[in-house]
Amino acid sequence: MASSFSRSLSLCAACVVVLVLSVAGATAGSVRTSRFDELFQPSWALDHFTYEGELLKMKLDNYSGAGFSSKSKYMFGKVTTQIKLVEGDSAGTVTAFYMSSEGSNHNEFDFEFLGNTTGEPYLVQTNVYVNGVGNREQRLNLWFDPTKDFHSYSLLWNQRQVVFLVDDTPIRVHSNLEHRGIPYPKDQPMGVYSSIWNADDWATQGGRVKTDWTHAPFVASYKGFQIDACACPATVAASDNARHCSSSAEKRYWWDEPTVSELSTHQSHQLLWVRVNHMVYDYCSDATRFPSTPLECQHHRH
Repeated sequence: MASSFSRSLSLCAACVVVLVLSVAGATAGSVRTSRFDELFQPSWALDHFTYEGELLKMKLDNYSGAGFSSKSKYMFGKVTTQIKLVEGDSAGTVTAFYMSSEGSNHNEFDFEFLGNTTGEPYLVQTNVYVNGVGNREQRLNLWFDPTKDFHSYSLLWNQRQVVFLVDDTPIRVHSNLEHRGIPYPKDQPMGVYSSIWNADDWATQGGRVKTDWTHAPFVASYKGFQIDACACPATVAASDNARHCSSSAEKRYWWDEPTVSELSTHQSHQLLWVRVNHMVYDYCSDATRFPSTPLECQHHRH
């Protein structure tokens, strides 16, 4: 999976800001829902995909899970999809929506929805990898049943912060703390991915509850795919992509505006509400795993 960003400046103009279903006169920041096949492609188990108009369904059975990936890689912007998670007894299953770069020093932002037995709440696990290092898990339960209807899940990424959003409510922020010597993911283009698979060795109650295959197939449904981000061709050097996808005197991108460089007061209150009422695990406060508090947790408790 190693990246092969080779040629540079002459092709940097090929980096384009992708506005989903952009039309003449559309302004940066306008996002329109797009068809799955315009932005994504199945990456494995093609026979586990079903298309029903604008709806995509992906299934897990005792033969295989399934996954899809974006056709392009991006640097900075916002990606969103609407998901209706596996209904009923989903113990042992994981449905993931995430962004990731390639290679052993990859960056990654994960939503992982951990299935559960009937009637028990889904847990949402988020994680952030920087330069190949993860172990930044947070878990929370949602304030709604994610199996009964579609809800939007978004990743906002710029040079100041990574924000995980559920129905536009921030549930996690990973801030740029480079001034404290902490690496921040800002120099590797990332693809957008989703998958469903069997993870009953860990997903539900630490692996104590196994997948009940009599309930298969387990189906996750998707619609409302949106990407408003800076697309980066693989033929362009990563450093040139980073430069092109950053605002300058000649161009201004919405993801570099002050309004998205940090949470608004309202968003900060929303995040606090989520953390107080719905968070069930935070790596920052796990003294067993981390006897010394991780650096990024020491004064920035998101």
